[in-house]
Amino acid sequence: MISFYYHPTPNPSKVALFLEEAEIDYKLIPVDTSRGEQHTPEYRAINPNGKVPALTDGDITLFDSSAILLYLGQKTGRFIGDRSPAAQAELMSWLMLIGTGLGPFTGQAIHFTHYAPKPNDYALNRYTFEAKRHWDLIDQRLATRHYMMGDHYTIVDMSLWGWCRGIDYLMGEAGWVRFPNVKRLYDELNSRAAVQRANELRTRHVFKAELDDEAKASLFQHGWLTA
Repeated sequence: MISFYYHPTPNPSKVALFLEEAEIDYKLIPVDTSRGEQHTPEYRAINPNGKVPALTDGDITLFDSSAILLYLGQKTGRFIGDRSPAAQAELMSWLMLIGTGLGPFTGQAIHFTHYAPKPNDYALNRYTFEAKRHWDLIDQRLATRHYMMGDHYTIVDMSLWGWCRGIDYLMGEAGWVRFPNVKRLYDELNSRAAVQRANELRTRHVFKAELDDEAKASLFQHGWLTA
């Protein structure tokens, strides 16, 4: 059986959505990142990067949400769209753009907006600009097609869905006004039964919510307390 290492944050949520959409049996293993569980030797043996998500499937071990989505798509033959080489190249390009561009820049913009201990205008401006630039690219693409890959609902949409709530956290209502096509797709996906099941996973474990010194030290290892 698949073991899925989970915390209710954007990247694990993408994988949760695929597992629920494909109705795959899996064992949910919570990793409370605010308590530092991602840094234990046991977990580092699964994901040496000390992040979530991770997934094991028999003797196969994967980490990084994009790698996991590609693996599950190839394993099941589902949610990977048109199988032509050109279409698959397009799918992988947009999947990687979300995983290496939109997600990290949105996450860093949120960090410097909400969590950085000192104001840093240069970092805030840089990451917010890049986050908005990436969301603009996505919104422009969705202006001309129903899903990211056109008529096919794929792992690219699932990856995007995982980060959509970051728009609200970073920009509030102004973000949804700026990115109406993203909002249209996000609302549509939120009506899916699998999305509702994926969201329900966060209630199965009491994850630490307080951003106290333990959480800061676990999440921001670069030296929060000495910053």
